[in-house]
Amino acid sequence: MKKIIEIVPNYSEGLNRNIMNQIISPFENNPGINLVRLEMEGSYNRSVVTIIGEANTVIEKMVESAVIASELIDLRHHKGEHPRMGAVDVIPLIPIKNINEEECIELSKVLAKKINQETGVPIFLYAKSATQDNRVNLPDIREGEFEGLTKKMINPLWHPDFGKPQPHPSAGATAVGCRKPLVAFNIDVDCNEKKKVQQIARKIRFSGGGYRYIQANAAHLHDRNIYQVTMNLTDYTQTALYQAIEATIMEGKRYKIEVTSTEIVGLVNKECLVNSLKYYLCMDDKEELKISLEEIVFLSIKYFKLRDFTIDKIIEYYLN
Repeated sequence: MKKIIEIVPNYSEGLNRNIMNQIISPFENNPGINLVRLEMEGSYNRSVVTIIGEANTVIEKMVESAVIASELIDLRHHKGEHPRMGAVDVIPLIPIKNINEEECIELSKVLAKKINQETGVPIFLYAKSATQDNRVNLPDIREGEFEGLTKKMINPLWHPDFGKPQPHPSAGATAVGCRKPLVAFNIDVDCNEKKKVQQIARKIRFSGGGYRYIQANAAHLHDRNIYQVTMNLTDYTQTALYQAIEATIMEGKRYKIEVTSTEIVGLVNKECLVNSLKYYLCMDDKEELKISLEEIVFLSIKYFKLRDFTIDKIIEYYLN
């Protein structure tokens, strides 16, 4: 049985399609890889790539991609709305089929070591692969971003797991780790005042007294001239999609700010969508909701106000 994993590398380039085509080229036209999905965001100047495939093949090609990215992306000339510390900023590994978390953790260590050997980029292990408590959460590792890495890495607490305690001159540092399926979820609001949107984000995220599994901030999409409450749901089984939506709506009321639309970046599990649809369909959590993937897409757009959402954003679409 083939061991299938998903990786979702985030690259600090969201403007130049030619550069990204070169970076993702190792993943393409390979029988061991089922999916390569590229999502570029100009305002963030960041690209999220989703790859599903045979574990060893995916790891091998990820190393090749990291080498290309470290050569083509120069963070000394990079600006964007999204926090970043590396050309390849983060590489999450998620077990999908015939592989468990322990095996995925070991794979993450193999990947981290190989990338460091091939590029010289220092690597931090994070999430379930973390070797220290201060490295479990990605925002803690990324704090200070690329510009603050040199000073940060002087501290022994922030020596990398692989590589020298100094950032790569142009490619910075990278976080690699096994994690649970995460939902990258953004909520568009009808407001052009960043401070107000930041206040909403602070209220709903865990560090501000909100939901335990929400990390949130404010971001401006220059091409659409709107603000987003941009967030990660780090465990959708504990903090559901509907809770993130309704909390944003509730906190927005104090500023007369309304939710206009939402988006999911990357892929999402069917379970995540179904569990939150039950809320809007007035169903108990334990009730079974038997609907097709097509129906899930239709209802998700209706109730979650999702834009640019299609059936190929659901992981089970590829597994079936």
